Amino acid sequence: MDFFRFGRGKRNLVILPGLSIQSVMGAADTIASAYRSLEDTFTIYVFDRRKELPPVYSIRDMARDTALAFRALGLDHVCLFGASQGGMIALVLAIEYPELVGRMVLGSTSAHVQEHQYRMIEEWINLARNKDRVGLYLSFGRAIYPPNVFSQYREALTAAAESVTDTDLERFIILARGIKGFDVVEDLPKIRCPVLAVGVYEDSVLDSDATMEIAEQLDFLEDFRLYMYIGFGHAAFDTAPDYRERILRFFNG
Repeated sequence: MDFFRFGRGKRNLVILPGLSIQSVMGAADTIASAYRSLEDTFTIYVFDRRKELPPVYSIRDMARDTALAFRALGLDHVCLFGASQGGMIALVLAIEYPELVGRMVLGSTSAHVQEHQYRMIEEWINLARNKDRVGLYLSFGRAIYPPNVFSQYREALTAAAESVTDTDLERFIILARGIKGFDVVEDLPKIRCPVLAVGVYEDSVLDSDATMEIAEQLDFLEDFRLYMYIGFGHAAFDTAPDYRERILRFFNG
C-alpha cells in the first residue's frame, strides 16, 4: 500500500481519500500544497489503497488492510480524515480498530449505501468497463463538483483522461464495486471517539441524507459535531475555502 507523508507537527493526521480513477500518489504535490496550513501542527499521512487487489474487495477489506498499514508504521490514536469512500473506511476503522483512531472527521460519506446512492457509481463502472476514459473523467467531475468548478476543470479532466491505463480502469472497477451494499449503521453506536461529520446539501453522489443518517446515529456522542455546506458539491473537501480550517479547529478541540 503506497502512502506519502509531509508536515513536521508532533501529532499524526491520516487522510483517507475517496474513490479515484487514478492513484492518489500522482496528486501528492497538490494535496500537500492544499494542506500546508496544517503542516506545523501535524505530520500528515495520505494512504492509497492496496497495490494488488483481489477480484472482490469490500470496504471492510480496505479497512483491514489500512489498519495493517497503520500498525506497520506505528500509528495509533491518530486524527483521521476520511473523504467519501475514505470516510467509509474510516468508519470501519473507528468501529473495529478503535485503538487506531483518536478523533475523526467524515467528509461527504455514508454509513449505508442504498441502491439509489449507488446509481452514479454504477454509471462510472459502466464507463470504465467500456474504456470510455474521457466520459468517465467528465462524469466523475460533473458529479463531484458544482457546475462553475466543473466548467473550469473540464479541459484539465479531459487531458487527464489521456493518461488512464487499462490497469487503472480495472482497479477503479474493483474499488467502486466494493462500495455496493456497504452498511455499518447498526455498528455506529460502537464508535467512542469524537466525530465531526461534514456533508453537502447538493451532494450528487451520495446525497445529503447519507450524512444526516450518520448524524442521527452518532448524536449520542458528547463530542459529535455536524456541519452542512451549501453550494460546494460532493467534493466540498476540495472546493470549500474554509474546509481545512474547520478540520484543524475540530482536531484541536
